[in-house]
Amino acid sequence: MKALIIGGTGTISSAVVAHLVDTGWEVTLLNRGRRAAPAGVRVLVGDMEDEAGVRRLLEGEAFDTVADFIVFTPEQARRDIRLFAGKTRQYIFISSASAYQKPVPALPITEETPLINPYWQYSRNKAEIEGLLMAEYRQSGFPVTIVRPSHTYGEKSLPVQIHGDMGAWQVLRRMQLGKTVPVAADGETLWTLTTAEDFALYFCGLCGNAKAVGQAYHITSDQSVTWNEVYRVLADLLHAEYRPCYIPAHLLAQCPQYDFCGSLLGDKANSVQFDNGKVYRDTGIAPIRYTSFREGAARSVAYFLSHPEAQREDPAFDAFCDRVERAMQAAKSMLLEE
Repeated sequence: MKALIIGGTGTISSAVVAHLVDTGWEVTLLNRGRRAAPAGVRVLVGDMEDEAGVRRLLEGEAFDTVADFIVFTPEQARRDIRLFAGKTRQYIFISSASAYQKPVPALPITEETPLINPYWQYSRNKAEIEGLLMAEYRQSGFPVTIVRPSHTYGEKSLPVQIHGDMGAWQVLRRMQLGKTVPVAADGETLWTLTTAEDFALYFCGLCGNAKAVGQAYHITSDQSVTWNEVYRVLADLLHAEYRPCYIPAHLLAQCPQYDFCGSLLGDKANSVQFDNGKVYRDTGIAPIRYTSFREGAARSVAYFLSHPEAQREDPAFDAFCDRVERAMQAAKSMLLEE
């Protein structure tokens, strides 16, 4: 079986590539060649924004599955239809579970939950692309499969609820220094975190799977934790104290320094739980013992602590967190005045 993976070096896609190789697939990556490719794969160096160049690069090629991990706009999806119609038996679009309706109408979320996210343009784009691809499937038979990851993380991508432009390290650093960390609402909303390796098992079960053509699936862990639990685990792994600074999500969404509206109101400030029955049924892979957050976080924290290059300081976000703490302390003092 032959797979073309567009991208292939990110958190999710690298785990997918590794699993495909381990299970005997012939894997080709198409990317700009800026990162080293894993052993056992062929690499085509090209830029997907150069449609004519990619068309020449793929001349004479055919695949059982094409998975594009870097489609974010409807025009990019239309380009892929032009490029891959007739070249693959299956085209997998990586959408997002953030596209599901917010606020969430009911739990658990199923694939039939409406795709309505008024808070995040990223999610609305993903939903629009889904509609475009499914219309093409109905009209011309373009063999699309839609996959909706939720919050998927790996060794190098530690999950936190709120962070600045430099990623998660500053949150960990604040814990190490005994500082507070901002947490939306009361930290008790449920969140689903999935390791990239667990995701890859079911994703690869959809690859080359005729049942999956014309279908949409989310792939997530069956475990949900609160954000308080997430941060308590991280603090424990750092031998630090968890000192939350709770702040209303709608207030954070109005902060001009960062665009938290989509990532919070459209995603992380909502409780989510997922019913994965559809992907279990169509892949024939029974529910596994998903990696617990403590297991996954332990690997991530160990990586960050042992790789100085991952410890990217973020003074602007650190100052923002300090301002949030002062503002909430001032609000508390005013409310308690007699």
